[in-house]
Order: sequence, then C-alpha cells, then structure tokens
Amino acid sequence: MLGALDYHIHTKLCGHAVGEMEEYVLAARKAGLREMGFSDHIPMYFQEVVPGFAMTEADLECYAGEVYRLRKAYPELTVLLGLEADFAPGQESKLETILRKYEFDYILGSIHWIGNWGFDDERQIAGYEQWDLAELYRHYFGLVQAAARSGYFQIMAHPDLIKKLGFRSPEPLAGLYEETARVFRDAGVCAELNTAGWRVQVKEIYPHPEFLEMCCHYKVPVTLGSDAHRPDLVGNRFNQAVALLKNIGFKQVATFRQRKMKLVPLDF
Repeated sequence: MLGALDYHIHTKLCGHAVGEMEEYVLAARKAGLREMGFSDHIPMYFQEVVPGFAMTEADLECYAGEVYRLRKAYPELTVLLGLEADFAPGQESKLETILRKYEFDYILGSIHWIGNWGFDDERQIAGYEQWDLAELYRHYFGLVQAAARSGYFQIMAHPDLIKKLGFRSPEPLAGLYEETARVFRDAGVCAELNTAGWRVQVKEIYPHPEFLEMCCHYKVPVTLGSDAHRPDLVGNRFNQAVALLKNIGFKQVATFRQRKMKLVPLDF
C-alpha cells in the first residue's frame, strides 16, 4: 500500500464506532500498513458530556492500556498512542491536565464544536440557519488557527471539517486557505489528509486540494488518516490520497514518536 501509515483511528469507547481495538490492528496488517495510531476522542472536558461522542475519563486508562498491550502483541506493526482533542478557547488548562496523563505519540487537534453547537452532527443541522455561511467559515478557520497556535497539537485533523454536511461558503476560500497554511507553518504543526471526506455528504477529501496546495507551497508537512470508525475502513482510499499528494508535489509524510515529528518518504 502507498502511504503506509494511518494516524486517525477510533475505537468503540467513543460511543459511535464499532469493533474491538484488536480488529483495527488486524485490519491495518491486512492493508499493509507499517504504522497505525489510535486517536479516539478526548473526554469532553470543555462542556457537559454528550452521550456517544467521546471517551469518558474512566475509559482513558483502559484505552491507553489496550494500546500498550497491542503494541507488544504485534511487534511487526508500529502501534502508536494518539488522541483526537477538541480545542476549546479558554479551557486550555483542563485540556493540558488530560494530555499530561500519558505519553502520547501525537495529538490530533480538531474543531467539532462552535460553542455548544456540534456543527458536523446531522442531528444539529438546524444550527446552520443561524449563520451567514461566509462568516461561519471565517469563524471556523479562526478557531482552527487558534488551535494550531496553542502548542498542544502536532497534527491538525480534517482542517476544513466545516464543509462536512455540504454547507459551502459563498465566497472564495483561497485567502483563508493561505492564511491558515501560513499559521500551520509558523506553529510547526502538520496537516492531516483525511479520507473520510470522500465518505460523507460533501464527497470531498479533507482538506480541499487547494488547501493542500497552499500547505505544499508553505512547506507544511502532511500525514494520513482514515478517520476509521470501523475496522474495514483502516487505510481507506490511501492509494488515491497518496496519488493526490504526489500530484500536488509532496514527497514526504510526517510520522511521530512521543510528540516529535520525523519526515519520511511517501512510499516508506
């Protein structure tokens, strides 16, 4: 397989994924991956718990322990301990408390919430009626930029997730893409190419190829994630994703250990 790592894999502990963690490992081996990283949703430190969205704090110990067990059980595959952490401005101290509990290999930074509105949740789709879409996109990308600058994250997950349900900005986004890519460069984070966009309503990879072109221009590293919530989606459409990266001009992909980045060839 081209692009032999997948750093965005969930578990049933979050409440909206299925399958045992070992099944994801076996799927990664079958797909020919060399590295995989579990990165389930951080406990909801930033607001009242929404059932079926994220791990609980009690789950976190079980999650880390199972990653360590699988790492030993399958030495031929590098199994990393990651976490997908929502960024909530003003609540950084709570986030930091959780991130200090374990020696994570990387942290995916993401924005799923604007205030208490989960904008990528179909059950909350009515929230779009409250926004001018151009202003919504500007606000969203402002949050993504703030998350990148925070210093807590190594990878910015699905950087244009706001498009998931098909609500598009009426304005060109080239300026926001360039501005955000420059923030990523200055913050030393990498962008995730996330193939889940091809599987949802928008039918478009995260982030948009134009955003990836800006990342390439500003020498922002990229890594790969399937956002798998089922074992059979591990490494989903990675050959197509790597072909896109190569066409844009990327030659390397970012790997991580203990939150330190190393660049390796795309075909490592």
